[in-house]
Amino acid sequence: MCRNIKMLFNFDPPVTEAETQAAALQFVRKVSGFNKPSKLNEQAFQQAVDRVAAVTAELMHSLQTQAAPRNREEEAAKARARTAERFHVRHDLASPK
Repeated sequence: MCRNIKMLFNFDPPVTEAETQAAALQFVRKVSGFNKPSKLNEQAFQQAVDRVAAVTAELMHSLQTQAAPRNREEEAAKARARTAERFHVRHDLASPK
């Protein structure tokens, strides 16, 4: 799984169209092996991104949970802490300025 694809479900505020599009782009990049497609493949690449984004949006709207929504800032802080521990980064360098 591509590490750049972020979990989108059950956040407050809900996932945005831009976040859905970014996740779709990362997925299509991963499965196609293209970071940026050639002119010949550009239309098929963009069509795939649009379709994946549409299906992802449909999925996000149809999923249900009884769990409390996650807080984006708290989840980002947890991710930064995991990254700092994984790469042995000093804590004063791991937090955004």
